[in-house]
Amino acid sequence: MDLLLALDAGTSGVRCVAFDTSTNVVDSSYAELTQFFPRPGEVEHDASEIAALALSTLRDVASRARDNGHRVLSLGITNQRETTVAFDRATGRLPHRAIVWQDRRTARRCDEMERAGRGPLVRHTTGLVLDSYFSASKMQWLLEHDVMKDVERPSFATVDTWLLWSLTGGVNGGLFMTEPSNASRTMLMDLETLAWSNEMTDLFAIDQRTLPDIVSSDAHFGVVSADVVAELADVPITGVLGDQQAALFGQACFRPGMVKATYGTGAFLLANVGPNCPEVVDGLVSTVAWKLGDDVTYAVEGSAFVAGAAVQWLRDEMRFLHDASDLEALALSVPDSGGAQFVPAFTGLGSPFWRSDARGSITGLSRGVGRGQIARALVESLAYQVRAMTDAFAHGGIAVHELRADGGAAAMDTLLQLQATNSQLPVLRSTSLEATARGAATIAGLGAGVWSSLDELAERWTFDRRFEPEDPMWVDLGYGAWTRAVERS
Repeated sequence: MDLLLALDAGTSGVRCVAFDTSTNVVDSSYAELTQFFPRPGEVEHDASEIAALALSTLRDVASRARDNGHRVLSLGITNQRETTVAFDRATGRLPHRAIVWQDRRTARRCDEMERAGRGPLVRHTTGLVLDSYFSASKMQWLLEHDVMKDVERPSFATVDTWLLWSLTGGVNGGLFMTEPSNASRTMLMDLETLAWSNEMTDLFAIDQRTLPDIVSSDAHFGVVSADVVAELADVPITGVLGDQQAALFGQACFRPGMVKATYGTGAFLLANVGPNCPEVVDGLVSTVAWKLGDDVTYAVEGSAFVAGAAVQWLRDEMRFLHDASDLEALALSVPDSGGAQFVPAFTGLGSPFWRSDARGSITGLSRGVGRGQIARALVESLAYQVRAMTDAFAHGGIAVHELRADGGAAAMDTLLQLQATNSQLPVLRSTSLEATARGAATIAGLGAGVWSSLDELAERWTFDRRFEPEDPMWVDLGYGAWTRAVERS
């Protein structure tokens, strides 16, 4: 059969997923990514490990496809977005580990710039808030710490660009490109022109020659080099999207007003708002969803920095869980959280609070609170974080009629029922929770001509369960207690 491959380089790991032309998953391979925490508030990845895991998972799936007589038509790439890679395009050397989107080392600098009155310019030009979440201040930090001083051909990239350059040959002719869904997360791109902004690059002292070319999301991004992945030699790369925009695409949210919620490492809510650059919505950010040829689609986004990462913390640091999938059973082992409130602000608070100085907390502890109650409080907090965003959407005049849910934590019925009741919206769980990979594969298929229109793709989206809102009285009380805990955090 003919296959479309999606390379999904996420925050927790790297995955390659093979889809057939009916968008069914045929095969996959996954490898977990090492997390580095040099100091409190700092999060790093080894970009060479990201590339190595990308190559190994691609080879794994491609070799089985070849052995089974399948043909790979094209490859799509999706990635953790704001994470910043500094490298030397002349030698391939990486002078510093990648600074992850969760990293808060530049929070103080961003606060200083905000106090100096730079926030409105950033907001107007980029659609973003002046926060260390985004890439620009990370690039500036690398420059100010002389990381690039001995680099022959200094280059700054988000993970999509790093993988594209590596897959298309690296130092032997690798292509240095990105597209608007990723570029719009750097805080350096003009949201209306979709070009690097002179004002923003001047503000952060970034030389535009160190930044990649911006092309359409469904462009022909070159071919996989035979010297890099022999099993995929000359397979075209025909689609690239940042992970949250890829999930929006994979959930077939192609019409204005359609909204998806992804419960991954963080929790992210995106609404398709159509072809016109949106007005600023308090507590949320504006971003590019995708650019297909000359046609741009924008989105409004809410971002919670920690969701699944808190589950990892309960598993790896607190030893509450043997496996992340055990969380729901532990949470259901008790009737309620016993008054405990969990605020997963391990790396500050994102939308709609935007407080980099917030820290995680578990409050309301008593002798009656044990592992089950804390697990339950965590599950509730995931729904509360997304409720805070759906409330911000409503206050901003963005009508939301339903949420299309995906991501690993969306497997929990308890969470999605809590979400439906908290947000007073129907929640539809996608048949495939791998919406991010599906988005990368389907935009690549669109770019390769497998499908002729978005309508054709929309017909292929299905959901496995619909969760309807229930009486909100008890969750409203819980949400009120949680918001008070947020204020204390």
